[in-house]
Amino acid sequence: MEAKEAKAIARYVGMSPQKTRLVADLIRGKKVDDAITILELNRKAVSKVVTKVLRSAVANAENTKNMDVDKLYVKSVCVDQGPTLKRISARAMGRAYSIRKKSSHITIVLDEKE
Repeated sequence: MEAKEAKAIARYVGMSPQKTRLVADLIRGKKVDDAITILELNRKAVSKVVTKVLRSAVANAENTKNMDVDKLYVKSVCVDQGPTLKRISARAMGRAYSIRKKSSHITIVLDEKE
């Protein structure tokens, strides 16, 4: 029997991949209910976005793949770097410093535990 997987992707999230991976590492391999609880209790700003992607993946599993929500677990969480926006900040004596605003692509894959 082939494994059914459900996934959800959030692209161009305005948070650096380094900060996003700290939150992603907390839920990898956990059951969906536990992962949502962990994310809701986390104080980092990106945890709201990761929660939204996780709930989207659960909805995809339930509606398109006909999977049992109670058996779902987080098979993989992948955080890739998106495009970097380059901005300039004015400094003293006519100088300019560059500001790099990084973005992330978040992919969550869910699977059923037997």
